[in-house]
Parts: sequence; structure tokens; C-alpha cells
Amino acid sequence: MGSLKSNKNWKTQLHEIIYEADTPAGKLFDIILFFAILASIVLVMLESVKSIDNKYHTFLDISEWVITILFTIEYIARIISVKKPFKYITSFYGVIDLLATIPKYISLIFAGTHALVALRALRLLRVFRVLKLARFLGASNNLVNALKASKAKISVFLFAVLILAIVLGTIMYLVEGEENGFSNIPKSVYWCIVTLTTVGFGDIAPQTPLGQFIASLVMILGYGIIAVPTGIVSAEYTNQSKTPTTTKDDTVHVNTQCCSNCLADKHQDGAKHCYKCGSELHYD
Repeated sequence: MGSLKSNKNWKTQLHEIIYEADTPAGKLFDIILFFAILASIVLVMLESVKSIDNKYHTFLDISEWVITILFTIEYIARIISVKKPFKYITSFYGVIDLLATIPKYISLIFAGTHALVALRALRLLRVFRVLKLARFLGASNNLVNALKASKAKISVFLFAVLILAIVLGTIMYLVEGEENGFSNIPKSVYWCIVTLTTVGFGDIAPQTPLGQFIASLVMILGYGIIAVPTGIVSAEYTNQSKTPTTTKDDTVHVNTQCCSNCLADKHQDGAKHCYKCGSELHYD
């Protein structure tokens, strides 16, 4: 009985360290994990530079293997510290953790797949939970609400731009013709879109004086078109900032306490039981 209780405490403590950011040990673990992910990504980037890889290949390879082994241990620890391992394995973060761990092993079997280790960047999604960035949620909510409020205006604007691109593309098809690269209307519309967005690949260019004049107007028009959506969203964002939809209390009550049974998070501070499955929450 004592051994069972000891095992339970061991798993509970492991769960607190790995899944929580509310305890000192949990915060330290998450910060170390965060920097390990960054280090791994930097190593992969450096290894892709041939001059650096030729000089420091052994060091880079050993360092990457050390980090891979650490992530493997962490992944296994996450599985054994929860009551329903399969639920974690099939969860969003579980799949991300697996994808971030296996590329180095796959590179042993299939050559040229080592760059997949950069998938570890996906694990940085955890930073929003790890570093408790809830204090920024108010600002992000304002931006989301501004985008939603601007949706109708931007949709109408983009539809108008699409019609304009079709009209101008058709005109350029008639003016330039197939001999100058404007072989069909879709290709001419493609040129118009590329020009309006000021990208200008240069794969198609007008050759006639009239076509070049129209192209100049399209280029000037493009600068104005790019500014319109920004102005619409900025205006709505200003309105959202004046009438905030969240309060300070909205962010205070959200924490990172994670249920060891169903992995539900975002419990209210001080909650004793999981809001989803009713299991007891553990606090140090």
C-alpha cells in the first residue's frame, strides 16, 4: 500500500513538473525546454550551411543527438505521468511532440530527412501556455475582433480588386497579344495580380507603348490597393481598443493547471477539480 502511494506521489510530482507552469519546478522545466527547442532549431540551421557543417559537423551532430535523446525522455515522461496515455499521444500537443522527436531517428534510415528536425519549431506553440502569456490575450482578442469586424469590408474590397484584375488583364490581353507573352486571359490576369501587388516577377512584361502606360497605372494603383485593408483593420482595431471586450479579471483567472486524467487546461485559479472530467487537481 505504501509502495502504491509512493508511486502515485512520484507520478503526481512528475506531472506537476512536466505539465504545469504554476510551480517553480514546472517553470524551470518549461524554460529549459523552451531554450532546448531553440538550440535544436539553431543547430539544424547551422548544419544546413555547408561551410559550418564541414568544420563543425561532429559537434553539431553530437549536440543534436543529445537534444533528441532529452526530448525522447521528455516524451516518454509525458506519457507515463498521465492517467490516459493514449489521450495525450493522440492530442494536438502529443502529435507535435512526436513529430518533433522522430526526425533525427528517421534520418538514420532515410538520407536527406535530417532537416525535418526543424519541425521542433512547432513545439514553440507551447510557449503561449508555458510562459503564461495570458496578459497579452486582451490585445490579441482586440486584433481578432478587429479582423472579424473588418471581414465584410475587406471581402467587398477584395472582390472589387479581383474584378479590376480581370478587367485590366483582359485589356492587356487585347493590347499586347500572344506575341508579347500575354497568350491568354488567365495569364494576363496573373500578370495584373502580380503587378498590382507590386511583386513583379518579370516573367511577363508589356512591350507596346500603350501596354507599358497601362502597366504604369496598374503599378501606381497597386500601392493604394495595398494600403486599404491595413487602414480598414487599423480603424476597427482602434475602435476595439476604445471599447475593450475583456477585463483585467478575464486574464487573471486563467492558469496553466492541467488535469492529469483528461489533459484539460485553463482552469480557474484555485480550482480543486477539473471542469471537464471532475478529477482532482494537484497543487504544491
